[in-house]
Amino acid sequence: MKKRSFLQAAAVLAAGAGTAFGLPVFAQARPLVEVWKDPSCGCCGDWVSHMQASGFQVQVHDTGNASARKRLGVPDKMGSCHTAVVAGYALEGHVPAREVHRLLKERPRAVGLAVPGMPVGSPGMDGPAYNGRKDPYDVVLLLSSDKSRVYQSYPTQISAKS
Repeated sequence: MKKRSFLQAAAVLAAGAGTAFGLPVFAQARPLVEVWKDPSCGCCGDWVSHMQASGFQVQVHDTGNASARKRLGVPDKMGSCHTAVVAGYALEGHVPAREVHRLLKERPRAVGLAVPGMPVGSPGMDGPAYNGRKDPYDVVLLLSSDKSRVYQSYPTQISAKS
């Protein structure tokens, strides 16, 4: 038996043995996003769904987000309706999952990411009630309590429903 065939067979056997004992084999853990939000906030729930659909495991705390924002070092001027943390990075507001994946890949020295306010068209603020409207917004990289820079811009997009 050739070495390559042997290694492939060994991998298949190991996978079968692992699943036979109820053990996950070759599984990668989905990053955990812990979210603090108001229990009645619909757009926060929509953002949570966006994150789950984008490969994140999400744990929600329906206790409000003011204390979490302060604890994580997010300036009030960057505030939004929910605050989250992933791998030690703060996420404030309707940050697209695409930028969270990028953040986790690049691992910059930063507090985290923020989308201040609640811009229409951002994830969670893009439901049918907005009729396809997409306002421009920036995802901001929070470098420290008083410094930040634009991490990614999302310009105005013309809707097909207009």
